[in-house]
Amino acid sequence: MPIRARTLCNDMLNFARNQFTNILLLALLTALISIVLSHVLSPGSEQLITLSDGRHIDDTANMSFQQRIQHMSMEQQRILLKASAANSLAGLIGDVLLVGGLLTMIRQVSNRHSISVLRAICLSAPLFPRLLLLIFFTTLLVQLGLLLIVIPGIMLAIAFSLSPIIVTNDNLSAIKSMRLSASLALANLRLLAPAVLVWLLAKSAILLLATRFALVSPFVTAILLNGLSNLITILLLIYLYRLYMFLRQA
Repeated sequence: MPIRARTLCNDMLNFARNQFTNILLLALLTALISIVLSHVLSPGSEQLITLSDGRHIDDTANMSFQQRIQHMSMEQQRILLKASAANSLAGLIGDVLLVGGLLTMIRQVSNRHSISVLRAICLSAPLFPRLLLLIFFTTLLVQLGLLLIVIPGIMLAIAFSLSPIIVTNDNLSAIKSMRLSASLALANLRLLAPAVLVWLLAKSAILLLATRFALVSPFVTAILLNGLSNLITILLLIYLYRLYMFLRQA
């Protein structure tokens, strides 16, 4: 019996509806952890003020991003690099907690075991090293593909989309999971490509929203927008998990 995208979407929505509270808590909790870590690891406020000096902004207002970096002093470039690294590391840790916690929750619920968000994250702890390597490699490759030429980045995102499910369910290494995911993705492109494309578009829309959306507290705004981004990722992971279960049975 062929696998239908409608069946996968219905299964995804049913699971999301039944576990809505836990899913929402997981999305917001991992968003909070990412924002707090980013704040803790980022340069201090005095250094950031140096980076955003008003005269420097006026002088480089009509320049590209690369030209602005070239016109920065060594100290300003160091601060920018530290802030970027802090945001990347915080996002990576948040993604690992999100993916590990969610996939553990799905397995437990599928086995008819009730589980809380914190317990799901704790049970997924042994998976963190492999997930950390996997998400780091896949994110790096996809981002490089999107920066150089957009199409390769999209294709890599589709090719590696099943790798988090494979690494958690089949106890494989990050590289083997990426290879198996790529082979399965090529064979099931019609089921994977639309879901990953919608996910990429939704994440891009949130990035655009972040530049225009403002609340009283920037901290609250960051948590809400990151939480929304996490919810979209959760829906995609549920879809991919269900698809992988069908592929294993086939």
